Amino acid sequence: MNTLQIADYMVFLVYFFIVAGYGYWIYKRKQTAKNSASHDYFLAEGSLTWWAIGTSLIASNISSEQFIAMSGNGFKMGLAIASYEWMSALTLIIVAVFFIPVYLKNKIYTMPQFLNQRYNGDIAMIMAIFWLLLYVIVNLTSILYLGALAINGISGINLDLCMYGLAFFAIIISLGGMKVIGYTDVIQVVFLIFGGLVTTYLALDKVAELNGQHGMVNGFNYMMNQSGDHFHMIFKKDSPNFPSLPGLTILLGGMWIVNLNYWGCNQYITQRALGADLKTARTGILFAAFLKLLMPVIVVLPGIAAYVIYTKGGLQTELLGPDGVLNPDRSYPVLLNLLPVGLKGLVAGGLMAALMSSLASVFNSCSTIFTIDIYKKIRPNKSETQLINIGKIATTVIVVLGIMWSPIMEKIGGGVMYQYLQNVQSYIAPPVTAVFLLGITWKRVNSDAAITTLFMGLFLLILRLGSEIYYQPQISSGEMVSGFLFEFATINFAHMAIILFIFSVVLCVSVSLITAEPDYVKTRGLSFGNLDLSSKEFKEKTYSTVDVILSVILVLMVIGILMYFTG
Repeated sequence: MNTLQIADYMVFLVYFFIVAGYGYWIYKRKQTAKNSASHDYFLAEGSLTWWAIGTSLIASNISSEQFIAMSGNGFKMGLAIASYEWMSALTLIIVAVFFIPVYLKNKIYTMPQFLNQRYNGDIAMIMAIFWLLLYVIVNLTSILYLGALAINGISGINLDLCMYGLAFFAIIISLGGMKVIGYTDVIQVVFLIFGGLVTTYLALDKVAELNGQHGMVNGFNYMMNQSGDHFHMIFKKDSPNFPSLPGLTILLGGMWIVNLNYWGCNQYITQRALGADLKTARTGILFAAFLKLLMPVIVVLPGIAAYVIYTKGGLQTELLGPDGVLNPDRSYPVLLNLLPVGLKGLVAGGLMAALMSSLASVFNSCSTIFTIDIYKKIRPNKSETQLINIGKIATTVIVVLGIMWSPIMEKIGGGVMYQYLQNVQSYIAPPVTAVFLLGITWKRVNSDAAITTLFMGLFLLILRLGSEIYYQPQISSGEMVSGFLFEFATINFAHMAIILFIFSVVLCVSVSLITAEPDYVKTRGLSFGNLDLSSKEFKEKTYSTVDVILSVILVLMVIGILMYFTG
């Protein structure tokens, strides 16, 4: 039954009023403070604690894509899809050690600002416009549409109304600025984790009932016995899931490139840490890394549980799509519908928490890029108050554009869209990651190399997507066609990410070496080869022994998990 009962709505409303009330209290408290600078509004400069940064990073990252699509992939592929989450935990350590220090020591507010200081204003403006379009057309719209689809699946409320409601609630939070977003995210994540763990427990308990037992542990053991193939982390070439997760290639290559781009070069993710001091930011990122380890328990195990229940004769009609075909993406909404009254509303609140937080983060980041990197460049004399007001107007306009674009997403479809978005990210990430990574680690990289690499990356992105679209009938039917473009279109997305990254690095290095050196005075402090080691920042200890120990433990835990389920 895809409807919420009165008790569910009551629980849900209590959740909303708690979040909204807390956000309003933070907003009014901030208003009483004398700091009304734009960077305080967009970054919550100096006011976010390590635990607020960590929870906000997770809240911004976890959305309907994880709950719906990753659970669906758990149903189809098993625990292997969790490698995205666990490898992200390792990536966050690299971001905390190498990326964040450069950003904070140079008071970087946005990713285009870094490109402006490290290279030039032309590159910054081009990437600002590119990111703004990407966030609105891809990130915002996909979260909005898939989120509305999830709420519709568990409540029966009209899809459009779900979409408008999500946008409205998220915009209320985002208009309060980064401080409101950051601290309300703490509550959001609490609901998210609690609701997710409850769903996982009940799903595993239902699995245990198939064997005449009860409890989460018994359910997990029964899943391991009945579907051992769903607990292998590395797929062999003869596996039907190999194209989606191509063995060690994805773990050792493609996933690192995408993750470094997402966690280290992505405005709406890094923005959480850009307003803090280095020690607080590093601790917050490390906290987020540990929370990442928990995510597969919340989003992947329910999908595997639904698979086991399905293979044992349950959920035969519930998992069918409108076309009467099995749709794994229905796994999580179906499991939610099995929850008792009241608890269903609580878990729906957890799902809503993830959606609103992700949307608010995208809204704020789009607003920040537009205001700081585009509008302020055109109108440099605007006051801080005017910039904040422009940011709020930009947020509203961005929401409207996202809603207007959503019908196109609806036509694409949930499961197809998710896989498509993953592929697109694999093509976008390599040149951007190369420009950022080389810019941070090698002082010799210049603006000529950066802009050449980005434009060549854009050309190859268009060529790849165009080839995929042109040869889609042949690819779908398995028909082989001779020619370079077909071969180019059928290269596995993870392999393509590695190829594009190597190409981007070689191109960037080559162009840098044959063109003039950058102005090292202008770029001082923006790369590790050109740092002022005598500065106060480098003399201060920005990490603790506990941070180091916890980082080592985190690395060992991820390696242990991967080795256990691989062996």
